[in-house]
Amino acid sequence: MIMIAVALLLSMVLCLLFGIPYINFLKKKTIGQYILDVAPEAHAKKAGTPTTGGVFIVIAIIISSVITLLLAEKTDNAAWIILITFFFMALAGFQDDYLKIKGHENKGLSPKGKLLRQILIALIPTIYAMQAYGTIVTFGEYSFNLGILYPVFAVFIVTGSSNAYNLTDGLDGLATSVGIPAFLTCGVISYLSGHLMVSIICASVIGASIGFLRYNKPKAEVFMGDTGSLALGGLLGTLAIIGKCELFLAIFAGMFVVETLSVIIQVSSYKLTGKRIFKMSPIHHHFELCGYSELAIVKGFTFVSLLFGIFAIVLYHIFL
Repeated sequence: MIMIAVALLLSMVLCLLFGIPYINFLKKKTIGQYILDVAPEAHAKKAGTPTTGGVFIVIAIIISSVITLLLAEKTDNAAWIILITFFFMALAGFQDDYLKIKGHENKGLSPKGKLLRQILIALIPTIYAMQAYGTIVTFGEYSFNLGILYPVFAVFIVTGSSNAYNLTDGLDGLATSVGIPAFLTCGVISYLSGHLMVSIICASVIGASIGFLRYNKPKAEVFMGDTGSLALGGLLGTLAIIGKCELFLAIFAGMFVVETLSVIIQVSSYKLTGKRIFKMSPIHHHFELCGYSELAIVKGFTFVSLLFGIFAIVLYHIFL
């Protein structure tokens, strides 16, 4: 428990310290966000806000995790696999952000190019998990052998989590606030199941997220960009795989699932019927166009995310 607290506090302090000079650097170089034309009109005022803030989130998490894992003597292969996957997801996100900045528009990597990178990176924890745990997934005391379907399942979890986090990153502080309960729940379940290493990394993420909120809360001084959202989402999926709580992920990451489903429903409905279910998707934009403030939406979604987390922990105890 002490090492978990150390990881959280260290990453929070590092994120707060790294944030000031990095944001000043971005402002000096005029590296700002470009807003999509289809975004709500209120978002036009956000144009020019510094982006790629995920850089100092990632650095804080990696430094905090490595130091704490060394102190706790938990630097096994699994830990390095998690951090390597996290780092490469951040690189893919940074490439996407860089292309947007270079092109002076909100168009980075092509959807296919981004997905290909995510799949290749997701193979890293997938191959490790198959070698370490086989092709079995668990839900409490129940086990299921997925056999040859496991690689597809694991890659889907990592890439799906990465994209879901990315979709949720649409309002000031939203992805960060919704992510904290998800990582907290992942950490709790992993701790209870004996995966202390996963819990330590989750604590590092929570600490960095709290620190980042200092700069990302409404009105945001900086956006995490794809550098942060793709990396954090990919990390959440990777932690679920290594911590063997893959099936619980759909519950404690429920708010990210809702955001993703809203996009799928919207696109499917429009293509099949020509009608839209929501005023805009992802669903946080729907509530925004209904007149709710960004702060109200962030608070509401965070509360729901916390409820999903509590529900996941209760289920874990029931099926343990």
